Amino acid sequence: MHLGVALFASDLTSDVRDVARAAEDAGFESLFVAEHTHIPTSRRTPYPMGGELPDEYARTLDPFVALTAAAAVTERLRLGTGVCLVVERDPIVLAKEVSSLDVLSGGRLLFGVGAGWNVEELAHHGVEFSERWDVMRERVELMQQLWSNDVASYDGKHARLEPSWQWPKPVQSPMRVWVGGSGKRAMQHAIDYAGGWMPMPSKDKLSDRLAQLRDMADAAGKPVPPVTLYLVRPDRDVIAHYDSMGVERAVFLLPTRGDAVAAVRDLAGRVI
Repeated sequence: MHLGVALFASDLTSDVRDVARAAEDAGFESLFVAEHTHIPTSRRTPYPMGGELPDEYARTLDPFVALTAAAAVTERLRLGTGVCLVVERDPIVLAKEVSSLDVLSGGRLLFGVGAGWNVEELAHHGVEFSERWDVMRERVELMQQLWSNDVASYDGKHARLEPSWQWPKPVQSPMRVWVGGSGKRAMQHAIDYAGGWMPMPSKDKLSDRLAQLRDMADAAGKPVPPVTLYLVRPDRDVIAHYDSMGVERAVFLLPTRGDAVAAVRDLAGRVI
């Protein structure tokens, strides 16, 4: 099993470059960073974890800028978006950003995507909350066309591209898309994209959710997506349990403010 760390890269915590160096030196396989373009002050949408929304949500660095900086100071560390809010981005530009980072890093990008949870944030980007999964699907499919074809085109309700060229192509071929979300809809997207599934632990047994994922993949006649489990409790017994279930990667959350470099070293002592 691969072990990674997740960071809300912002001005409240250690420099992402220092965290990346520390993660690679400690033996972690990957570093994931979060994304929010902004946070509307209305706060009508409740924080999914309960309570007040933490300050770091409004202060995240752009994930592609942060991961490019991390790539420049590391050699082996894989670089993940956890997650990129595709519904808030132009898919043609995003396809170029993904390809560029994958090329510059030597094929180290782990492209995690999500449909978002903040109604007002999505509305500011012109996306209806009820349509966010459909918007994400079409934008991902458009990007896959650009990554895979010399002449790419796409004709959908939420994304459209007349026959076009775009290079460079990603080093990874195909570029796997990791879909964040714990529910059935996220599973289906992961299957449809021939990608990976990236849920968080939940009250439902993981074994039951993995069985459902297999059943859905079988029904679609497609391979079962590999699983990255996000925000895992840093405990060796927990990790061994998930490893025995076939989970490909476990990712641990670093502190959202303060010395994340020291936290990386402490975490490595507990799980590696």
